[in-house]
Amino acid sequence: MQNINDMLLFAHVVKARSFSGAAVRLGISKSRVSKSVARLEADLGVRLLQRSTRRLSLTEVGEAYFEHCDRILDELAQADNTIGSLHREPRGKLKFSAPVAFSTLHVAPALADFMAQYPDLAVDMTISDRLVDLVEEGYDLALRITAEPGQNLVARRLAPIRRKICGSPAYLARCGVPQAPADLAAHNCLDYTYQNAQGLWHLHGPEGEVAVPVAGSLRINDDEALSQAVLGGLGLALLPTFIVGSELQAGRLVEVLPGYVPVERFIYAVHLPNRHLPLKVRAFIDFLQQRFGEEPYWDRPPAPGEQRLWLGRSR
Repeated sequence: MQNINDMLLFAHVVKARSFSGAAVRLGISKSRVSKSVARLEADLGVRLLQRSTRRLSLTEVGEAYFEHCDRILDELAQADNTIGSLHREPRGKLKFSAPVAFSTLHVAPALADFMAQYPDLAVDMTISDRLVDLVEEGYDLALRITAEPGQNLVARRLAPIRRKICGSPAYLARCGVPQAPADLAAHNCLDYTYQNAQGLWHLHGPEGEVAVPVAGSLRINDDEALSQAVLGGLGLALLPTFIVGSELQAGRLVEVLPGYVPVERFIYAVHLPNRHLPLKVRAFIDFLQQRFGEEPYWDRPPAPGEQRLWLGRSR
C-alpha cells in the first residue's frame, strides 16, 4: 500500500499546479515535495505527472489517481471541520492581503474587534496593491477592489466601492462649478495613474455612458495622496468615498456632477475553490461583510450618537 502522506502531497501538487506552490501552502521544502511524488510514482510503477520547465500536467493514469487522492483530501478536510465545529472557534494563522488605502483606513482598524472575538487566531496581513498569487504565496484569501473578480477564484462581495468627482470649496469658488461633463475640459482634472491611461473619464449619466476627455497638472499613483491634492485646492478628481466620505460629509470636499459616476466596483474577498472552507476564512469574511455591507458606513452620515472607528485621515 502506498504511503498516504505521499498520496496527499501528490494531490496538493496537482491543486497548486506546481511543486513550489504546494511546498509554500504546506510549509515544507520543495525538495521534500518532489521526492515524495517521485517515491509515489516508483511505488506505483507509473508516471503520474508530465514535467516541463514551464508547467506540470497529469498523465491519463495520474488524472484517474488524482480523483481518488482528492476524495481522500476532502474526507480529511471534512473530518477537520467536524472537529473544528465542535470547538466553534477559528484558530491558527489567517494569512491575507489587502489594498493599501482600503486596508489602512478600514481593515486594520477593524482587526482589534475581530481578534477579540477570536483570541486563538493570529493574523498575517500583507498590505499591497499587487495581485498576490494565493497558491504560490500561501495566502488564505485576498481582498481586491475590482468590477470583475475573475473566474478561477471564489469571490464574495463585501461592499460597493464608489467614486465621485470632487473638488474643494476654494477651488470651486475660484474656477466655477461644472454643470455638464463637457465643462470638465476647462478644469484642472487630476488623475489616478492606474485608473485612466487615455486621458478619459468614463462616466455613467442620464444619457448612458460618456467618455469625457480630461487633462490636468497632476497624475499620481496613490488615491490618498490624490485626495490631499484635491483638498488643497489643486483641482478636481475622481475619488473613492471610502477615502473621502468623511470629507464630503463635513463639507471639506464637494461632489460635482452628481448625476455622472464611474462604473461601480466592489471590494471582494477571494479565495481558492474549497468545498470545505476553513472556519477561520469563513469567520473573517462574515465579519467584514457584516461590518461594511451594501451601504457601508463611509457612504452615509453617522446616526445620532453613533461612534465610528473611521473619521478619515487626521489633518
